[in-house]
Amino acid sequence: MKKSLAILLFFFSAVSIFSQEILLKETKGAPVNIGNEKPPKTKDTNVQLEGEKPPITDYKIISYERDTTYLDTTLSIAKEYKYNYLRSDDYALMPFSNVGQTYNTLVHDFNEVRLKPLFGARARHFNFMEVEDIYYYRVPTPLTELYFKTAFEQGQQLDAFFTLNTSERLNFSIAYKGVRSLGNYQHILTSTGNFRFTTNYQTKNKRYNARAHIVFQDLLNEENGGVKEDFLPFFINDDPDFSDRGRLEVNFENAENTLEGKRFYLEHDYALINVSDSTSYTSLKLGNILNFEDKFYQYNQTTPFAEFGPSYVLTNLQDRVNLQDFNSQVYAEFNNNLLGHLRIFAGFTDYNYGYDSVLILEEQRITNRLKGTLVEAGAEYKKEYHGFELYGKAAINVSGDFEGNYILGTASYRLNENNKAKATVLINSVAPNYNFLLYQSDYVNYNWQNSFKNIKTQHLQFDLESKKLLNATVSYTGMEDYTYFSRNLTDTTTTPFQHNERVNYLKVQVNKEITYGKFAWNNTLTYQEVLSGEKVFNVPQLLGRSSIYFSDHFFKRAMFLQTGITAKYFTEYYMDAYDPVLAEFYVQNDQKLGNFPMADFFVNAKVSQTRIFLKLEHINSIFGEKNYFSAPGYPYRDWKIRFGLVWNFFM
Repeated sequence: MKKSLAILLFFFSAVSIFSQEILLKETKGAPVNIGNEKPPKTKDTNVQLEGEKPPITDYKIISYERDTTYLDTTLSIAKEYKYNYLRSDDYALMPFSNVGQTYNTLVHDFNEVRLKPLFGARARHFNFMEVEDIYYYRVPTPLTELYFKTAFEQGQQLDAFFTLNTSERLNFSIAYKGVRSLGNYQHILTSTGNFRFTTNYQTKNKRYNARAHIVFQDLLNEENGGVKEDFLPFFINDDPDFSDRGRLEVNFENAENTLEGKRFYLEHDYALINVSDSTSYTSLKLGNILNFEDKFYQYNQTTPFAEFGPSYVLTNLQDRVNLQDFNSQVYAEFNNNLLGHLRIFAGFTDYNYGYDSVLILEEQRITNRLKGTLVEAGAEYKKEYHGFELYGKAAINVSGDFEGNYILGTASYRLNENNKAKATVLINSVAPNYNFLLYQSDYVNYNWQNSFKNIKTQHLQFDLESKKLLNATVSYTGMEDYTYFSRNLTDTTTTPFQHNERVNYLKVQVNKEITYGKFAWNNTLTYQEVLSGEKVFNVPQLLGRSSIYFSDHFFKRAMFLQTGITAKYFTEYYMDAYDPVLAEFYVQNDQKLGNFPMADFFVNAKVSQTRIFLKLEHINSIFGEKNYFSAPGYPYRDWKIRFGLVWNFFM
């Protein structure tokens, strides 16, 4: 893997240097400073005049769904919310004490549709980049983005990205996100790396399009099982002898888990018909998607921990499970300005999940592999008409060992430029994740093979977007045969279960920002209620975040400054506990946690294309009660001064 990365880096470095020379010659060496957010005022904004700066709108970002946006170098409260390890708004998550660790989920979403099980170790997947997380680019000049942020003791975060077009129709991008942080508690070092490479190409006649990406990911976390129960009072009572969190004893200091994966993805299509004019268009495309992913999860521990139960070996415990998943999909896509967009697709999946050996017990024989193939078929439709947007997608597994199907439908209507309403209906039936069905471990009680039923989900959601009123979401989710992890009362180890009654979950979320001059007040509030199934599905009833901040230009508008306070709070509830062997959260109904605020003071500035971030995290922990936990036995982080930047520069 290291050799492959080195070859790729060398090759694309050479390509980027050569391409930069060509692009700089094309612009005749004119200095490029993308400071303007509006296209230049010319008769044709697609024509770049000699010595003129390319408009920011020419730096295009293309999502997996082919939605196209452009580079945003502004500074806003949304950028403040996204300036974190995940580089996305973590409002619905509760971080652990060290950056790069896992997150407890405070708000659940059930908008995802799928036909097959997911790989286990879901607590390690928050920073695992899936196909939908990869973006493609088209830029007039080479573009670089550097993200940097301090970590917790002996480490830093860095996300470096570079993209260029070697011609108008061919783009490459390369990026690496790396984190290393020792942490303030004993034995919680994190070391992660996400390498990704993308390319996209279009022929001159625009009939053939291709895009591809390669991703290598390596996420390692030391595990300590949380603070020992006897030492938790020293934290809660703020004992001055333990203000150095490294003095709090943890359950063990000899374990780590790793999630690694590599993926090769290619999507390409050819237009058999491609006719368009100023009033109409018609196209017919044939396409193909190839996706191969190879990943494994491994838990290592030098000596067993008694609370996990008896073990088959007394030293060097190692649990390793891997998944190889190959998927090929062919589709036909028809687009017409009157009839809309229609895609019909069929797919083939070959999967191989499991272990190297069979486990034979007195009461059962646990196999080592879940292998097989799946054949799927489905269709997708989209149409826009006079403010209405209709979208529907349905698919089913027509053969294979896993049954699965889904129907998704959305309808939205834009009342005017300030108001939009949307309704979503989703029905999904899918098998539980692989680690519910099969798991092997050197710990005796962590071995099982189950024949669980499919999880049946019905989801109904209404959204309102209003610039003058507020943004609101109301959703109801019903689940049958819901699967979850919990502690087995007989041996106190984490075990998979399937709930034989219905789980009903209601969620209401509103967001509104109020501005007055140079001040703004941004608020998000979530109300949740588990109408049935509260013993197996726990969420806080209320979750809220509020930011009060000031914005203005300084130094003859050379610097734009935002400063303020953000506070986040959720009510007390039976917070899910964390199991390091499985890298999964499990349901517990013994200890309520929550009911504590998390206040951050921030000062952010934008100078040219650089955004600078300075934050005093969790400042109320200096004088408040020490009742803040990320999970049972895992205290949340104390106050910390952290800083960093996001820097875009253009060549």
